[in-house]
Amino acid sequence: MQPFALFDLDATLVDRQTAVRDTLTALCRTHDLASATEQWLRAELADRASPDSFVRLHDTFNLPVPADQLWQQYVDLMAAAVTCRPEVREGLAHLRAAGWTIGIITNGASDIQRAKLVGAGLASLVDGVAVSGDLEIRKPDLRLFELVASRCGVSLADGGWMIGDNPAGDIGGGHQAGLRTIWLRGRPWPDGLPAAHHVVNNVTDAITILLNETE
Repeated sequence: MQPFALFDLDATLVDRQTAVRDTLTALCRTHDLASATEQWLRAELADRASPDSFVRLHDTFNLPVPADQLWQQYVDLMAAAVTCRPEVREGLAHLRAAGWTIGIITNGASDIQRAKLVGAGLASLVDGVAVSGDLEIRKPDLRLFELVASRCGVSLADGGWMIGDNPAGDIGGGHQAGLRTIWLRGRPWPDGLPAAHHVVNNVTDAITILLNETE
């Protein structure tokens, strides 16, 4: 049976926080947005971004630039700004060489998440992707896990791994899907949530655990 692993994207494989900071700096300079507008936008996009955020931005501050144009500029800038460390890409390549099937399961708007995958050099290293915007559901919804498994050509019933930084969405969702889990520590752990099978500080440590499974 071919082993498979599902990875979260933001704050697991890529550095979203830095990319958002740099992207918003560039976007606000391009349109000469006032500091109050920039502060509003940074708060709005702290956890997630969607086209609706830019509709609210446009309407709240009566901006002359259409909301859909602002959103597309944000997507393009994020794709250019997002980074994945070379050792992470190398680790994923080693997993595939060792026979692993790799999927990415991520919350977010479909266009921006896929643009980030390409920009970070990850698109060619994975077998399937499921974004919450594909079905308008979010992790830990089991249907999103079933979708990414199907796109990877595997079955959740065969077992596998889920790796991510979000306790409820990634680890809780992984448990519900019948997967073993690896948590990248950092966020507060909610009461009552079963522990992850492994806890690491870095996704490369998680990849090492997986590689050891196939040695």
